[in-house]
Amino acid sequence: MTVLVTGGAGFVGRPLCEALLARGETVRVLDLAEEGVPGTEHLRGSIIDAEVVQQAMVGVSCVFHLAGNAQLWAPDPGVFDIVNRAGTETVLAAAEAVRVERFVHCSSLTTLIGRKNPKRPVDLKEAHRPEPDDMLGAYPRSKLLAERAVEAAAARGFNAVIALPTEPLGPGDEAITPPTRMLIDFLNGANPAYMDAILNFVPVRSLAEGLLACADTGRAGERYLLGGENIGMGRLLAKLEALTGRIMPTLKLPFAVALAAGVVETAIADRVTGKPPKAPLTGVRLASRPARFSSAKAKAELGWEPAPLEPALKETIAWLEAKGLVKEAP
Repeated sequence: MTVLVTGGAGFVGRPLCEALLARGETVRVLDLAEEGVPGTEHLRGSIIDAEVVQQAMVGVSCVFHLAGNAQLWAPDPGVFDIVNRAGTETVLAAAEAVRVERFVHCSSLTTLIGRKNPKRPVDLKEAHRPEPDDMLGAYPRSKLLAERAVEAAAARGFNAVIALPTEPLGPGDEAITPPTRMLIDFLNGANPAYMDAILNFVPVRSLAEGLLACADTGRAGERYLLGGENIGMGRLLAKLEALTGRIMPTLKLPFAVALAAGVVETAIADRVTGKPPKAPLTGVRLASRPARFSSAKAKAELGWEPAPLEPALKETIAWLEAKGLVKEAP
């Protein structure tokens, strides 16, 4: 039988496909990319195309659903609902129709952060469940609604599990998702100040292993938070400075100032430039609700633990330098 990975040519999908191939699995990828992962069957197409999705499901025993729009801003915010929520429902319907044995849905830590979260550090686990109206932007709302669709399928008896990754970190983020963009900007000296946020990075290869563990031993209908080390922005910048010799900012930006900048930059992007803002309003709002994430449940039930942060950070910096995305180190 075949394992299907939607979004398998992407940042997280590629190491997952490589791990599946190493286990001897037959892997099919459904992705918008023209080129796939060596050793896999590549089917080019979109998860919002029901006919293509049905074609991708033929002969499939297990599905890893990773495909989606992972940005925090888009010229048309409706695209998040179309791709992340409706796309997930299309993939789910096709998977249920052919009765796949296992379905692993890759969601986002942003579904744990809502308007009612306090503006002080808190500890968050899988049991925290904000409502869709509490979400801080179109992207997290679309991901939460997709989760709800997967949970509804599980309630019908479908063998589905939800993974909640924190921010993937490592080489290969060709789409330049927001965490990688943040690193690029700091390494290039583009940010004179920073918000005193709490970050949580999971090395991308560890995340792939966590997704496999969800498929192997995760309980149907359950959510598993797959995160790494919680680190304050100040400590992260100190690590970047120590690793690269680049001078990092030391000025902390008050939240009110960051929020105002996010409002202005996002409005300009929406109405004038049509280009991604440097500080998307959704990102500023998420950063204003600092949270520490625990993967204790994944450790206890799946036997999964993430790799350390620093080696993945070094690999990411080296990849960014090799791609010419950051200036050479002094």
